[in-house]
Amino acid sequence: MNLLIFALIILFGLSSYYFGRSEARKLITTNKIKLNALPSYYGYYLGIWCGLPALIILSLWSLFEPTIIKMVILSNFSNVESKDLFYEQTLSFFNGNFTGELTNNIKIASEKYSSLNAIAYNSKIALLASAVIFSTSYAYKKVKSNNRARDDVELILKGLLFVSSLVAILTTIGIIVSLLFESIKFFSTINLFDFIFGTSWSPQRAFVRDASTITPEEYLELKDAFGSVPLFAGTAFIALIAMCVAVPIGLFSGIYLAEYASTKVRKYSKPIIEILAGIPTVVYGFFAALTVGPFFRTVGESLGLTVSSESALAAGLIMGVMIIPYISSLSDDVINSVPQSLRDGSYAVGATKSETIKKVIIPAALPGIIGSILLAVSRAIGETMIVVMAAGLAANLTINPLESTTTITTQIVMILVGDQEFDSPKTQAAFALGLTLFIATLFLNYIALRVVKKYREKYD
Repeated sequence: MNLLIFALIILFGLSSYYFGRSEARKLITTNKIKLNALPSYYGYYLGIWCGLPALIILSLWSLFEPTIIKMVILSNFSNVESKDLFYEQTLSFFNGNFTGELTNNIKIASEKYSSLNAIAYNSKIALLASAVIFSTSYAYKKVKSNNRARDDVELILKGLLFVSSLVAILTTIGIIVSLLFESIKFFSTINLFDFIFGTSWSPQRAFVRDASTITPEEYLELKDAFGSVPLFAGTAFIALIAMCVAVPIGLFSGIYLAEYASTKVRKYSKPIIEILAGIPTVVYGFFAALTVGPFFRTVGESLGLTVSSESALAAGLIMGVMIIPYISSLSDDVINSVPQSLRDGSYAVGATKSETIKKVIIPAALPGIIGSILLAVSRAIGETMIVVMAAGLAANLTINPLESTTTITTQIVMILVGDQEFDSPKTQAAFALGLTLFIATLFLNYIALRVVKKYREKYD
């Protein structure tokens, strides 16, 4: 229903745009008034005022309505044991898919929910209709008074851009705060150095829920359960294998498409390469688990080697294939952006095409190439599905690509699967891993910015 309301608001906004534009033109033809802006700006002004307030109200209503209804219903049933479970059972009964033991409280709560839902829906429609009418009337009066529509539209758009930037910043701050908050809880139980330098990872052994009740014996058990070195090593090892595959192939294909390929070849080759970026990662995981992993195991056994069905080599290889389009496409775009005058100058002094690429084009495009590689590294570090399906879940500290290993993101997923208590060190370990991964990524980005800044100054 919210989707239908959203579509109607957009339709009203578009209609208001054409109506406002026609009214502005009437001011010229009928009243002989010189407009302060183009007629289209008056249409934009009326359309924005018609749709924007209603969309804001609809968004806020959709965000807070479920919470308010839940609070009102649960306030009348304070005697139930598990309020969240009771509310979920109420929703299930209301939607007609309840399968548990039906109680009288659930029936009463469902009737209350139906009543509140109807009241909320009618109130929402009335409020949205009032907002559309009043805001459109206000904007129409402004249009008829020949306001400076362009300035007003630009002011509104500037405000939207500011809000969008603010949302992005607040989201980043929220992520950091949530990671820090839970990580501090974790490190109040587990020593930071035991976490960073420990070589044994088995969080399933952690059953202590309250840090204040930990006995010395329990702490010794926890101390050996959260050593993250195998996870860091596995993440770096699989990412290294992936980059050994993706960087040469991606960079060379980007150079070929930008400098050597004909227009016809480029027309078909680049979209085909970029299709790899659109394939779901779970498909890569299936391919790695069902084809690549068994293939490596068969080849290894024929050579007398012990190869695990789930290996770092299989996961890294397929991950590298997945990352190729990121490096290839970005490198191609960066190389094409190098000014033609640099190429012409190199050819003028007698350099060949390959010499021009090596000595002029690649150094000039190096900042963008480094950026594409860093983007690929971040993509490799954050990949989960391929590692889960092809590399396994065992936190083995190994540098043998034929053995199974795991990564930070995989363990975060495994820890947070199902219903979890967030006051347990086992669950809080996921946030500690996330914070560590965030800091590592931030450090990589800082290095990339320093390198890009150095070479950009050289070739500007």
